[in-house]
Amino acid sequence: MRTQTAVDPTPDAFAFSSCPVPLPVGSEITIGHGGGGRLTQDLINRIFRPAFDTDSLEAQHDAALLDFPAGRLAFSTDSHVVSPLFFPGGDIGGLAINGTVNDLCMTGARPLWLSAGFILEEGLAIDTLERVVQSMKRAADAAGVGIVAGDTKVVERGRCDGLYITTSGIGVVETPRTIAPTELREGDAVVLSGDLGRHGMAIMATRAGLSFESPIESDCAPLVKPVKALLEAGLEIHCLRDLTRGGLATSLVELAESSGLSIAIDAVRIPVPEAVNGACEILGLDPLYVANEGRFVCILPEGEAERALKILTDTAPGKSPAIIGRVGSGPAGQVTQRSVIGAERIVDRLSGEQLPRIC
Repeated sequence: MRTQTAVDPTPDAFAFSSCPVPLPVGSEITIGHGGGGRLTQDLINRIFRPAFDTDSLEAQHDAALLDFPAGRLAFSTDSHVVSPLFFPGGDIGGLAINGTVNDLCMTGARPLWLSAGFILEEGLAIDTLERVVQSMKRAADAAGVGIVAGDTKVVERGRCDGLYITTSGIGVVETPRTIAPTELREGDAVVLSGDLGRHGMAIMATRAGLSFESPIESDCAPLVKPVKALLEAGLEIHCLRDLTRGGLATSLVELAESSGLSIAIDAVRIPVPEAVNGACEILGLDPLYVANEGRFVCILPEGEAERALKILTDTAPGKSPAIIGRVGSGPAGQVTQRSVIGAERIVDRLSGEQLPRIC
């Protein structure tokens, strides 16, 4: 772009190499795709609009205008920087949708609408972007949500690991019950929706080039169906928590601290796939701290735990739920685990990062 100052009269002063001219959509993302001009519009028309086909997007307004049903509002946002972009059982696109959908579900909300923001690195293959966007569409359709707003930015090579996605979501809370960590009560049962550790270990095994007799695939999935079934059954649910970064252990510590109560769990009852256990042993990791993207705990009165277990057996991804523990009166904020040999240990937060870039 020409300026009015410091003009260099040499013939190469305004060469195309110093001021790139937008080109037709090719096979890679260019800086021009983030300029807001013809290349940006071409990218939107070619990749995003066909996938996220909603009236709100077609209006091409600065914001989506939405008819909101009666009820309380739940709102969440999340950024996704997973590496690699594609992994066994999923990819960054499905992860971005399910991550925000599941956060909304944990409040008892029915997810309705999402927005999606994309940070693209110059040089990213457009075929890669299209695969990710199509995965997002499938995940949104499976969760019953619409993608109604979005944004795209392009950064120079080396400033981004290919592709980052931020999603925000809105849902309606149709239950009169407050579902939150502060609602835990002494004597509540802790019900786990399925087996642990598959998401984090699928990514780490891919990075480390490990292969197993039983392949490990991510558990990335929407939790709309099981949460809806639990609510429709009229159970007295006190808290729901999805087990993402930090895994089961960190989630339970957070709940114990927020409620001012204690939680005791039994290692024998916690389902961990054999392949996940093997991978954790090789890499020196603890399955309790490994991330999941389609698992949650439901905390409710002990007398309703068996009903919850049956509902989760029929509806939850993985279909291996278990009653793994109980809420106690104290010490406040403490989580303990009974081992397979009957010894008891305190489950604490990690002092550092166990699994980098897993969501």
